[in-house]
Amino acid sequence: MHPLKSLLIRSAANARAQAALQWLVDRAQFLMGIGAGAGMDTSAEHAVLRHLRERAPQPWCIFDVGANRGQFLQLLRQQLDGCDYVVHGFEPGRSTFALLQQAAGADSRVHLNRLAIGRQPGCAQLHYDAAGSGLASLTRRRLDHFDLAFTQSEPVEITTLDAYCAQRGIGRIDLLKLDIEGHELDALQGGRQMLEQGRVGLIVFEFGGCNIDTRTFLQDFWYLFQELGYTLHRLTPGGYLHPLPAYRESLEQFRTTHFVAMPRPLTG
Repeated sequence: MHPLKSLLIRSAANARAQAALQWLVDRAQFLMGIGAGAGMDTSAEHAVLRHLRERAPQPWCIFDVGANRGQFLQLLRQQLDGCDYVVHGFEPGRSTFALLQQAAGADSRVHLNRLAIGRQPGCAQLHYDAAGSGLASLTRRRLDHFDLAFTQSEPVEITTLDAYCAQRGIGRIDLLKLDIEGHELDALQGGRQMLEQGRVGLIVFEFGGCNIDTRTFLQDFWYLFQELGYTLHRLTPGGYLHPLPAYRESLEQFRTTHFVAMPRPLTG
């Protein structure tokens, strides 16, 4: 056989092997919850709400930070039907907030705020590719590789979890859901007083490609929760909360993944 032909055959075989290995890795990671966040099914969402029922007595105070068009709000209505709860929703974008208001309707249990939640109060620019986009972020993301350009923006007001709770007289957050396109760590830092005093129960947040743009790492979250006395778990598509008792560099996977933090059980 001609050496060139032999080389081409080996190259093709190697390429097929690499493709097969990549498929196995992607599938295995999906089942572990890595990269499964964008298409998280209801079994995983059930798991979070099941833990809410088990860990906290009613009535529940739920914060929906990054409420977008009301997707999580609709889930709460379906899964918590007949339960006693109140929801505080936050969405800073003008067009998206209007859609959120339509989704909420006249529900007296829902309090909507056209605000961003961050590290400190102030104002900032909200960047997005299109009005009402679910990708809107306080960081101008670089998504040229997806043929998306963040060419639009608008000024928005920022508050903090601590400031909002103080102003509203909120003593406890039973479920804190964060989906704010890479600024989840800022929101947590702006709620340190509530967190340090043990007044926040379950925390559910996304980690993924947004964190490349904001230059935040899972290490930052892991050490923060360790300091605050919280355990960190990765949420799988089947609803299993996989504990992460130690930090490892292999945890840095920038594909949309859901994580859950909860106060460490008291001992002694």
